[in-house]
Amino acid sequence: MKLHAKIIKGTKTLAEEELFFSEHESFQKQLEQCFIELCKKMEVSVPLWLRKNTREFVRFGRTSFNSDQFLEPVDFDRFEIKFMK
Repeated sequence: MKLHAKIIKGTKTLAEEELFFSEHESFQKQLEQCFIELCKKMEVSVPLWLRKNTREFVRFGRTSFNSDQFLEPVDFDRFEIKFMK
């Protein structure tokens, strides 16, 4: 299983990364660790995870974070993550 991330500005993808889950811990813990690690690799601060992100992720296996969910200014419109088996 892996977590795929994209940084998007307008209709253009600026960066993409992915990390593989280990099978040793709970799904929630693995998701949190991979999410934080992807943010580090892509050199963005960890955005605020809102209730809408949880609903989207549970329902569709993906969610996006708008620039207003970051505490620091960012030079992109959207940060997307997608869970892939």
